[in-house]
Amino acid sequence: MEPSSLKEKTAKGLFWGGVSNGIQQLLNLLFGIFLARLLSSEDYGMVAVLSIFSLLANSLQESGFTAALVNKKDISARDYNAVFWFNVGFGACLYLLLFFASPLIARFYGNPELVPLARYSFLGFLISSSGIAHNAYLFRHLMTRQKAMSSVFALFVSGCTGVALAYGGFAYWGIATQTLVYIGVQTACYWYFSPWRPTFSIDFSPLRPMFGFSFKLLLTNIFNHVNNNLLNVVLGRLYSAREVGFYSQGCKWSGMGQMCILGMVNGVAQPVLAGVSGDLDRQRRVFRKLLRFVAFVSFPALLGLALVAQELTVIAVTEKWLPSVPFLQMMCVSGAFVPVVGLYQQLVISRGRSDVFMWNIIATGLLLLAAVFVVHPWGIEAIVWAYVAVNIAWLPVWHWLAWHGMGFRFWQALWDMAPYALIAAGVMIATHFLTASIGNVYGRLLGKIAVAVLLYMGLMWALGAATFRDALNYLRKKNIE
Repeated sequence: MEPSSLKEKTAKGLFWGGVSNGIQQLLNLLFGIFLARLLSSEDYGMVAVLSIFSLLANSLQESGFTAALVNKKDISARDYNAVFWFNVGFGACLYLLLFFASPLIARFYGNPELVPLARYSFLGFLISSSGIAHNAYLFRHLMTRQKAMSSVFALFVSGCTGVALAYGGFAYWGIATQTLVYIGVQTACYWYFSPWRPTFSIDFSPLRPMFGFSFKLLLTNIFNHVNNNLLNVVLGRLYSAREVGFYSQGCKWSGMGQMCILGMVNGVAQPVLAGVSGDLDRQRRVFRKLLRFVAFVSFPALLGLALVAQELTVIAVTEKWLPSVPFLQMMCVSGAFVPVVGLYQQLVISRGRSDVFMWNIIATGLLLLAAVFVVHPWGIEAIVWAYVAVNIAWLPVWHWLAWHGMGFRFWQALWDMAPYALIAAGVMIATHFLTASIGNVYGRLLGKIAVAVLLYMGLMWALGAATFRDALNYLRKKNIE
């Protein structure tokens, strides 16, 4: 049995991570509804094709030092100060580089309007560079409540800004401004909640011991962003902004469900797993508990989102976005496995195996690129299905790399996950047929949600699922307190 301090700390982190990400995705949903009603698929497509460049620049400026600071055994203010000034200086250089490269980006996509939009959007990573060290401090000390408050407040302010600009007719400029406001407010909150402050005593020598670990994570993050945004780049090159916008909207909605769970788990997994890295049996027990919890939440949430995709789209953002529904459903199938893969990734990082993490992400990216190249003659949906299939099929590889020779077989992991996946899939299929006769779209949406929740929770109760009981017990305890 896990010591109460670790169990309580993990539960607290998961609770606040769940609250934070739940509220964030609810706000994302509400603001997304307003924006999707006001904006066109072309507006979303314009911003989507630039996302890969901002994400790559963010990875370069962060350079893996957040994880390096979290995993460093002994740490001092000098370490944070070195990371802070490196991020700020490198971020400024990157912005200048991308500022002058913007015409080349616009030429690649054949759209000259991207030049000013790119130069404006790229200000985001310049702003965020000053908050990376503060974020690492909050992350290392498991200050999940403070991080939750920062993200929720930033999302609320930026969402209001985006809706106001959309009403004002600013089109894709409103989406870009919304992102900048989010980054600015979140960074300011990190400064407010973190007690650490930078000094002008600039010394980069503390970076040297971290560089071997962080450089591998840097390359990993770059390829990870390429993998996650590969379709935006490929589709932006092969198809119109309108078609990319439909894919982007479907991907965005499925991403809300993924991030609600992934953010909750990532907020605690790495520090907790790193804290028990010296005891293999204990780490295995902690990992399996987290794996069961992720499966218990992820599969019903994402498969349930796929179930109600059509009704939710029509009600929330009108029928003009119906072409995005197939993309949303496809990405939900893949998305159900994303938090599971994320947990394996956190385990690999917590063991200091950034090299394993790096090479596996690179291999995944090359395989995704090959799959897209093979199937692209069959159209945009074939490309997305290939992307989904590769990401799911690669799960056994993650397990082998994380647990090879350590006494935890993949069939045991499947034993932990499969009941939740199969029950969730069965519940969604049954719900589809039970509610198919409901003609009213609002009634059908509510009916699907009610039937699916009752069936899934009822089966969890009847089968005596330990993870379900643990979750109920923790929530009862929170209510008592």
